[in-house]
Amino acid sequence: MSTPTTIVWLRQDLRLADQPALRRAASRGRVIPVYIYAPEEEGDWPPGGASRWWLHHSLESLDEQLRQLGSRLIRRRGTTQDILNELLEETGATAVYWNRRYEPAAIERDKTVKAALLAMGVQAESFNGSLLYEPWTIRTKQDAPYQVFTPFWKACLATETVHESLPAPRELVSPPKWPKSLPLDELELLPSNSWDAQFYETWQAGAPAAERRLRQFVNETVRRYHEDRDRADFDGSSRLSPHLHFGELSPRQIWAAVEKSSGKVPAGKSKLGQGAEVFLKEVGWREFAYHLLYHFPSTTKEPLREQFRRFPWRRSATELWSWQRGQTGFPIVDAAMRQLWATGYMPNRTRMIVASFLTKDLRLSWQQGARWFWDTLVDADLANNTLGWQWTAGCGADAAPYFRVFNPTMQAEKADPHGDYIRRWVPELATLPTKWLREPWTAPAEELAAAGVKLGETYPQPMVDHHEARDAALAAYERVKNS
Repeated sequence: MSTPTTIVWLRQDLRLADQPALRRAASRGRVIPVYIYAPEEEGDWPPGGASRWWLHHSLESLDEQLRQLGSRLIRRRGTTQDILNELLEETGATAVYWNRRYEPAAIERDKTVKAALLAMGVQAESFNGSLLYEPWTIRTKQDAPYQVFTPFWKACLATETVHESLPAPRELVSPPKWPKSLPLDELELLPSNSWDAQFYETWQAGAPAAERRLRQFVNETVRRYHEDRDRADFDGSSRLSPHLHFGELSPRQIWAAVEKSSGKVPAGKSKLGQGAEVFLKEVGWREFAYHLLYHFPSTTKEPLREQFRRFPWRRSATELWSWQRGQTGFPIVDAAMRQLWATGYMPNRTRMIVASFLTKDLRLSWQQGARWFWDTLVDADLANNTLGWQWTAGCGADAAPYFRVFNPTMQAEKADPHGDYIRRWVPELATLPTKWLREPWTAPAEELAAAGVKLGETYPQPMVDHHEARDAALAAYERVKNS
């Protein structure tokens, strides 16, 4: 009897450890790992420029890891069903395994693919490789999806769930003959200009780099995470989000590593330090984001709170461009937006600052901000992106109250108390004394001259008066609320 062959269809699970689809395939016989680049099947959200950069390097890394096991990654581009049909015919495979995704377009595509495979007599199985709690497993007492984080997370922690991660396979049995694979460059994932130059200084994609970063975080950073995560001037966050999005790490691996470094977590209780506890709650927010996206798929475009459909958003291509390019005249906002453009990343606190500025100070729609983040973040994740923007705009589940408007100056004092972050990313203000750095328009003329700053020339005047903009935003909200 011949050894059966299984195709493992990879997507956002680009790792060998804690990889349930790969592990099951390896226990069955020969394994053919396959990545199909099909951006047209992602609905309205094909991968943005920064995501494509990361994907290129993550696929490169995964192929290297597979080759160390005597295997390799087969890359194809086209319609998923057509490519799988071709590979089944070329290889004689009798099964296709994959790990589930939860975005609306992916769910519909996966249903169609599974039905077609089963109709052909091909074994088709999917697995949970990216969440601790799948969206349909956590329900309220009224058998409804949660819309508030705290009771959701309490329900999760009260659920008996195994958070143990599975080791990587020690070997993979190869087919007698490998099918053809596209050269990685033919997927055309990298930008044609030098926009990504600083990405190489900032990031290293792939599961080995992800595991190193995780070890460094749990050994050096997690203990102070609750205090340092809101700082922009040094690296106090985990920076695991792109690795998690592309599945170079699983949440089970992260949970296990934090437990190991901090002590075991009994069901419903915690003996972890405060930093680890706060960090694992952030993992919980990711779970909540996927819970919401699964149950409320229209929220990628529409506010969950119906009344916000009538909110009088302004339209201004010029103001949107100034925000995107870090030319608002508010140094903390501009520093964050320039960091995003240069590195594909900004800390979570500054994401909230710039999102509040767009939606409250400028009153430009959260959807425009979500689109920009989608194209420029290396960790662009549809569930997290949607939750984050709706939270800040005040129009989603568990949203910040609309009257919470971030004051850029006060936020800069907390996130960048010495001005190091602003000086790094807004170098035209670098020699301005810290007293004036966060609000250069308030600096005396002689201080500006000494620092070589000419407002309106070397650095923009502020786009708005924050206090007037706040009042206008709150007035608009009151009109919507009372209509």
